[in-house]
Formats: sequence, structure tokens, C-alpha cells
Amino acid sequence: MNPQTLTIAEAVPGTRDSRPPLVARELDLSYDQRRIVSGLDLEIPAGQFSVIVGPNACGKSTLLRALARLLPPTNGSVLLDGQDIARMRTKQIAKRLGLLPQSSIAPEGITVGELVSRGRHPHQSFLRQWTDEDEAAVLAALRATNTETLSSRPVDELSGGQRQRVWVAMVLAQETPLLLLDEPTTFLDVAFQIDLLDLFAQLNHDHGHTLVAVLHDLNQACRYADSIIAMKDGVVVAQGAPDQIVTADLVRDVFGIDCTVIADPVTGAPMIVPGMPRKTASARQGAAARTTPAETNPTARKDTEE
Repeated sequence: MNPQTLTIAEAVPGTRDSRPPLVARELDLSYDQRRIVSGLDLEIPAGQFSVIVGPNACGKSTLLRALARLLPPTNGSVLLDGQDIARMRTKQIAKRLGLLPQSSIAPEGITVGELVSRGRHPHQSFLRQWTDEDEAAVLAALRATNTETLSSRPVDELSGGQRQRVWVAMVLAQETPLLLLDEPTTFLDVAFQIDLLDLFAQLNHDHGHTLVAVLHDLNQACRYADSIIAMKDGVVVAQGAPDQIVTADLVRDVFGIDCTVIADPVTGAPMIVPGMPRKTASARQGAAARTTPAETNPTARKDTEE
């Protein structure tokens, strides 16, 4: 992590409170009268980096939206710092909880700097206008996401990956101790995925922030998460430290694939190696059997030619 990324972590106040900052109780969630999540109970561990994993359409993003009060539950409740989030004022929530949605649309013509500055809105009031503190928070967020040089460019001129980094910067500028991140690495190349996940890990481990992210890459989840929340069909089927819950059986049950789980050679965390489909394995074995000695052994080919 480069020195510039340290500034955002140092600027954002974390929390060392052991009480779960987000709690879901008997949560039912629906879209168009179709039940997505049913009877879900969940506690987000304080001061940890939690990652939600599961197959497509299992309710991951739906759950995240409910935790952020963007989707009212049909039954049950969500508690933010012990308070019913449905009864809290919007600005009160925005000072505690930042959300990076799965997809966002920027106003036409808005520049990167202007969009990131909107992350400071919860801190503004009639009596408190823009301050040096706001300016510093925006600059730190731009630097942390390597978007400082883009600050004067219109957002709609950027690539998908650049836009994603700008949205992350806006959430960081909000300076909340709790971050909900819905597929934050979408559209990003591998190098910036790692940079961003390193930044999130730093916010968590060094400064006590609580993070909840939806990730599709199981190996990234195992490498970075303190706690993994595995979902299937709208239900949490397992929650805990990666080395305690991530097994070949869990991956098979949740994702329907055979795999081998080994130790990550760098971190020691679980690492998932998918099994080879039978048809592919048979095809490769057949190709190997048909290969002649001359094709695999240059010496044999030379002898044959002579």
C-alpha cells in the first residue's frame, strides 16, 4: 500500500465497540411480491471485514440493500448500533454507514471532483458549510483510489473501471466507520482489485472499521475476509472465519462445483481449486493418448526423419 492510501484510513474514524453494528432479525425481503430472503438472522461482527459470497440471485445484494435501508423488509427488522434503522433519520444513518451500490448513474456532466465531494453531504448543514476538513477528506479519497488526476474530468467520459474507482472514492469521502460494498471490484483490472482490497483491509485491520462486501471471487474472499457469510436461496448457510467454514463440502453445497481446498501459499488462507469437468478431463486424456512419440520427443522425430 503506498503512503497516499494511509491518509484516508487515518482520516476516517473507526470503532472498537464490540457490539455488532448491524443486526438483522427474522428478515423477509421481496421484489415484486417474490420472496428473495426469508427469516434471515444475521449479526455483522464489529471491527471485522466480512464478505458475503454465494451464487447469482441468492439474495446477497438484496440483503445489502436492506442493511442500508434502501429496501424495506416485508417482515423483521435491521438494527444499526442498536437502533431500528427504519426509525432513524437519513442523515443520521449516512454519518454511520456508507454504501457502494452495485451500479450507479452519475448526473450528466458532473466532474469526478464534484461527485466525490457529494460524499461530504451528510456532514453539511445550514450552519456548517464547506470546510478545509471536507476538502482534505475529498483529496484523501481521490488519492486513495488513484483518481486525483481525473478530478476535473466529466464522469461520463471515463471507462467502466475508472468510474468504479470514482464511486469508491465518494464512499470513502463520506468517512463512515461502517462500509457496505456491493461488488466493489467490478470492472477493475486485477492490479487495482488488489490495491482496493488492500485499502479496505487496511481500513479494517489498522483502524477498526467494519466492512461488509459482496464478492464473487471466492479466493479473494478467503484471502481478505475475517468472516465469510455464505448464502444460498436467500438463507445464510454458514458464517465464520474462512479457515473454519470454507471446505470442499461447503463449496459443493453452495455453488454446486467440485473442488479441492488447499492452503494459500502466501497467506495460509483456504484456496479453492476447482475440479476439472469430466468431459474436459476425458478429452485431454484422449488427446494425450493419441499423441505420437515424434510429436512429444524431438529426438524421436529426428531419428524417424533420418
